[in-house]
Amino acid sequence: MNIYFISLGCDKNLVDSENMLGILHDNGYQITSEEQEADIIIVNTCCFINDAKEESINTILEMAEYKKSGDLKALIVTGCLAERYKDEILSNIPEVDALLGTTSFSDILKVIEEITDGKQHTHFDSLDKLPKSSSKRMLTSGSFSAYLKIAEGCDKHCTYCIIPQVRGNYRSVPMEDLLSEAAYLSEQGVKELILVAQETTLYGKDLYGELSLSKLLHELCKIEGIEWIRILYCYPEEITDELIETMKQEPKICRYLDLPIQHASDRILKLMGRRTNKEDLINIITKLRANLPDIVLRTTLITGFPTETEEEHNELIEFVKTMEFERLGVFTYSKEDNTAAAKLKPQVTVKIKKQRQKDIMKLQQSVVFAHTSQLVGNTYQVLVEGKIAEEENVYIGRTYMDAPQVDGFLFLSSPEELMSGDIVEAIVTGAKGYDLVGELVEGSKK
Repeated sequence: MNIYFISLGCDKNLVDSENMLGILHDNGYQITSEEQEADIIIVNTCCFINDAKEESINTILEMAEYKKSGDLKALIVTGCLAERYKDEILSNIPEVDALLGTTSFSDILKVIEEITDGKQHTHFDSLDKLPKSSSKRMLTSGSFSAYLKIAEGCDKHCTYCIIPQVRGNYRSVPMEDLLSEAAYLSEQGVKELILVAQETTLYGKDLYGELSLSKLLHELCKIEGIEWIRILYCYPEEITDELIETMKQEPKICRYLDLPIQHASDRILKLMGRRTNKEDLINIITKLRANLPDIVLRTTLITGFPTETEEEHNELIEFVKTMEFERLGVFTYSKEDNTAAAKLKPQVTVKIKKQRQKDIMKLQQSVVFAHTSQLVGNTYQVLVEGKIAEEENVYIGRTYMDAPQVDGFLFLSSPEELMSGDIVEAIVTGAKGYDLVGELVEGSKK
């Protein structure tokens, strides 16, 4: 049977999708890249914010049409939307044959066997379960980078967020399992490991009674073939001196941290249920830059949070201007059912939310452009991702300053033939907006 798989949402969801694909592959199913040829379509959904919810619903409806126009015999929906809206999906989209919750992906084979009876089926395990697969992941990125999900769920319960309701409380993956998976990824040619979780910095507290991210990082750095280790989703209140020291000691760890702060107004941060205030954030950022002068910080913000005033928006703008984050993204607040923030009044209008988002991104553009222009003349390691077809001897790659899918590129001129996955040195010769331009340092190819 041919199976077509769609993975929506975040990189953590992608890891679940790759685990399901591995299970299917190991059990003889064919994975097709053409939805028209599919006997079974699986949609792994997201519902973190309203836009993601709409994309998931529209994708399910679009795939359901292949029951009329293609070979489709069964439509399976899994992931966060399935967990959160199972009753609504079953009632309103009868074309869906089965639903799997966020902790049930290992049941994918059982579900496929069940749906042959023409009935709707559901598999929802406890949100306290830590899902695990005995099969090896099927990597889908087509690059030499891979995500390593080190934990599931979240304990923070921020007032705007539904993650604990669909993913459960924080559960760390045992270290021995992570080291085994990372070794497998290295055997598959992965050069860059990207650590992800709802919050990576809390890793190990539930299993080992103490924050254990530093210990995990030291062990991952011993794995032959892994050249870069990148850490995403580091909550600022859990960034310890030990973690900073580990980043200083271990050359494989990229001097890059994703640090979601969401706002800079103390009142808004408190309403959000965040564990830091403005002074805390300034102190943490200052400490990171003092100890790691070449660190690149990415952050995310929410604009138009309920009751946010113009003065608080301007306070956030000033904070962004002062902190000069090298990488920054802004979401407009999304009102989510069954969250505390949804009950706050007044809610900020869509027009104002979007305008405030534009204000911050316009400022951030000037910050980033100034930063990239200052890098001209510097030499960096570059992970080659591919060749630009229409350009002679020009390759596309990333430095440690750029995470895949979210940050920029370095466009590399090279007289030598390079291959995807090569790590080379390049001199930055120019900057084009968010991207860099460089030339190969001859003889630097690893």
